[in-house]
Amino acid sequence: MQTAMAIVGLLVTAGALVWAQAERVVADGAEPKLVRDEFAFTEGPAREADGSVVFSDVRAGRRYRWTPGSAEVTLVAEDTGGANGMFFGPDGSLAVCEGDRGRITSIAPDGEVTVLADTYAGARFNRPNDLWVAPDGGVYFTDPNYGRGELSQDGEHVYYIPPDGGEVVRIIDWMARPNGLIGTPDGRTLYITDAGAGQTWSFPRADDGTLGERCLFVEQGADGMALDAEGNVYLSTDAIVAFTPEGEQIERIELPVRPTNMCFAGPELRTLLITARGSVFAVQMRVQGATR
Repeated sequence: MQTAMAIVGLLVTAGALVWAQAERVVADGAEPKLVRDEFAFTEGPAREADGSVVFSDVRAGRRYRWTPGSAEVTLVAEDTGGANGMFFGPDGSLAVCEGDRGRITSIAPDGEVTVLADTYAGARFNRPNDLWVAPDGGVYFTDPNYGRGELSQDGEHVYYIPPDGGEVVRIIDWMARPNGLIGTPDGRTLYITDAGAGQTWSFPRADDGTLGERCLFVEQGADGMALDAEGNVYLSTDAIVAFTPEGEQIERIELPVRPTNMCFAGPELRTLLITARGSVFAVQMRVQGATR
């Protein structure tokens, strides 16, 4: 009997070890490596089709591009209006939260800029912070009020811009301070973190862009967010923290400074590029990033 129990115990232990190895998201032995520092405040990394990344230096009003496989970082735009969160849409246009100007813009591949939204109920937005572009082109964005003093709106809310560019819809009005958000590649689930309340929520998303009943994902607020191909959710807190789709923590990626945001990059989407205050870091991953 004791022998049988011992065998069972060994099998359980071996299974637990295999499970633990399968859960790891960082490549074996990998550590975050500094790409470049001396920025003012980095944010909003967005992956291009070739795996390179553009990111914002919010306080300097600049946008940069990082090239995979190298430490090359090039300046691509100045006077960005305090651009923060960014995301490439299905047509290759770059959607941008211009915090200083209180608006959402879209930059076409040829460089033409279109204002997608700059007011709601006759007033400018507070300070658009982060956004996600759905597969159909609809845009969700958060509008907290970091560093502006008085509110322009009657609170800090979440909004939706329909794919046809119709009237902006306020879809969430109960969060304390919404910040990061990200959706699944199929467009069926949207995650939004409420930094003010210390919570992150998930929502089912319908074809018309409306959100279904909210579900508390984790009792953890954050800044930026990302997803990998296994459905794991990444939050920027005092570290980069990864959770399973069920909300179980599986990884902490520690950095020398507090991270702000991240995205998967490179030709195989196995590099996690992390913006962190005045720096940018990269870490090699076991998992691939979500496809968009």
